Amino acid sequence: MRKLYVLDTNVLLHDPRAIFKFEDNEVVLPIFVIEEVDHFKRDASELGRNARSIARFLDELREKGHLQKGVPLPSGGQLRVATHDAILRDSSGRSADHKILAAALREQEEQRDTPTIFVTMDSNLRIRADALGLRAETYEGGQIRDENLYSGISDVSAPSDLVDTLGKRLPVAFANWPNAPELAPNTGVVLRDVANPKHTALGRVDGRDNSIVPLRIPREGMWGIRPRNVEQQFACDLLLDDKVRLVTLVGRAGTGKTLLAVAAGLSKVLGDGSYARLLVSRPIFPLGRDVGYLPGTLEEKLNPWMRPIFDNLEYIFTSGSAARFDTGRSYEELLSAGTIQVEPLTYIRGRTLPNQFLIVDEAQNLTPHEVKTIITRCGTDSKIVLTGDPDQIDNPYVDAASNGLATVAERFRHQPIAGHITLSKGERSELAEIASELL
Repeated sequence: MRKLYVLDTNVLLHDPRAIFKFEDNEVVLPIFVIEEVDHFKRDASELGRNARSIARFLDELREKGHLQKGVPLPSGGQLRVATHDAILRDSSGRSADHKILAAALREQEEQRDTPTIFVTMDSNLRIRADALGLRAETYEGGQIRDENLYSGISDVSAPSDLVDTLGKRLPVAFANWPNAPELAPNTGVVLRDVANPKHTALGRVDGRDNSIVPLRIPREGMWGIRPRNVEQQFACDLLLDDKVRLVTLVGRAGTGKTLLAVAAGLSKVLGDGSYARLLVSRPIFPLGRDVGYLPGTLEEKLNPWMRPIFDNLEYIFTSGSAARFDTGRSYEELLSAGTIQVEPLTYIRGRTLPNQFLIVDEAQNLTPHEVKTIITRCGTDSKIVLTGDPDQIDNPYVDAASNGLATVAERFRHQPIAGHITLSKGERSELAEIASELL
């Protein structure tokens, strides 16, 4: 049955192409939505770019007919801009949310024979709509549900001889394994003896050779930092493999995401010389905001935003285990020389970053388009690591299902060039772990 979808402003600001994704149904935009979108068109941020994009799409559709009467969409559906003169007269002084909700209710009243669905990413607005008898849904386009989020680790039962082979640090070929499971490339595998579950070996799926290969982690760790649990072992293996050009690390606070990434970057840049520079960045929220709101020099303005990165660098360079990797220079000297760079993402658009180990921290606050902009900056022989916690999102325009970090982890799931690990065990301290569970 043909349905009628009334879209809220936040849907268009999240995905300008949302109007094309409702198949052969009717899409209705209250005039108040277009007014709200217009307020963002001059922004230099992602919201501004999306606002300009939706205005451009609507202007092109105008050539197919009158928007108030409805114009055809490529999907076979129809787009209509609803004005509702009575609402315009009666809504002076009301909030935009109230006007948009009133317009959706009017559509339901006028289209009694057609199921009317109000689509918004605002949970409070969905609650209000439901209380008023209007069916409301969130926008599903590009969202990754928590239960579907790829963990990057798989516990696999296997014959004891295969576990022994991997335990001897030899690859296990799928061709020699009857009924081998289907696993995505670079999945971390806990190979468990089917006869003795306590007999295990760790490996990673090599998509190019169609086999499970042993983990390759130096005994001394990464610049003195050693993995403390199985999840961190899988993460270290991915971080140190130059063939894996994109790594996503998801986990709550204290699981070691940023520390492992920075330690791996130091090991690859200063230890192996595999990359020319370590570039560590994090969004000054929101992406695109000017840094002129804080007093002082540019370095002083950025310090509060970049302090967590400096804390990790200081810990690595001052820990006793890193003494054997002493380069004769402090991390401040390496920063001054440009070997290590710590900077915001604000001005990354238009840059090309060749032969660099790039870490983007707090990537859960980025939209899928922003992450695309960042990844496409990577030049020849560069590696990028995205870290973050989808449960700590500060950006009001994304959530745990629609943020760029979760989207990249899922979209690159079957690419041999990419790997993902979800870290769940906290290693910061006993106190931090207990607090994370209880508070």
